[in-house]
Amino acid sequence: MVASNINIELHRGELVGLVGANGIGKSTLLRTLTTLQNPLGGTILLNNKKLANYTSLELAKSMSLVLTEQIISKNLSVFELIALGRQPYTNWIGNMENEDVSMVNQALKLTNIYDIKHKRCFELSDGQLQKVMIARALAQDTDLIILDEPTTHLDMYHKAYILKLLQKLAKETNKTILFSSHEIDLAIQLCDKMIVMVKDRVEADEPCNLITKGVFQSLFPKDLIDFDANTGSFRVKK
Repeated sequence: MVASNINIELHRGELVGLVGANGIGKSTLLRTLTTLQNPLGGTILLNNKKLANYTSLELAKSMSLVLTEQIISKNLSVFELIALGRQPYTNWIGNMENEDVSMVNQALKLTNIYDIKHKRCFELSDGQLQKVMIARALAQDTDLIILDEPTTHLDMYHKAYILKLLQKLAKETNKTILFSSHEIDLAIQLCDKMIVMVKDRVEADEPCNLITKGVFQSLFPKDLIDFDANTGSFRVKK
């Protein structure tokens, strides 16, 4: 069953986490927001303009994506891969101007990977590669960045590191950053807003308000997993 009656508003400078049980419709929602599939209904606005009215180039300058799929060529250097984010702004043969190079270098510094910019991507750890993909989205210089499961395949330290980095980037760049995740405990601690998809509704609010409303108690069957409102975390019942 896909969640319905979705009414969400995102603002600049917000880190927003999208969570919900498997099969509830998180991927469908993200694919719709990123125009990878047509809406089942309703209207999506980006900067008060209907998403359907954007040209491909306009959309590439307004929304950037970080997906879980492996990159096509890991033989690219870190700098080269991040520079691909400048494609909407370069000329038809892809020549970069000084402004493009400056944007790539700024993205490298914001994600703390400037010192590895000449490394080949096949030499990187999963955590480093994820930072490179985030830097590419930053170099694209869009108002909205959407990430699909950005902490997949990462250990606990790097899961926290990546989400903490996203929190910092939302504040420093004033961009809206939306990500889907199964790391609900971390999202509760770090997000400005969360979108919680449960069977009968979709709730979007600050984590503390969602806890007060008892929304997280509805995420999973109570026979195995319980939510502790005092600690803001899930626990397995003994």
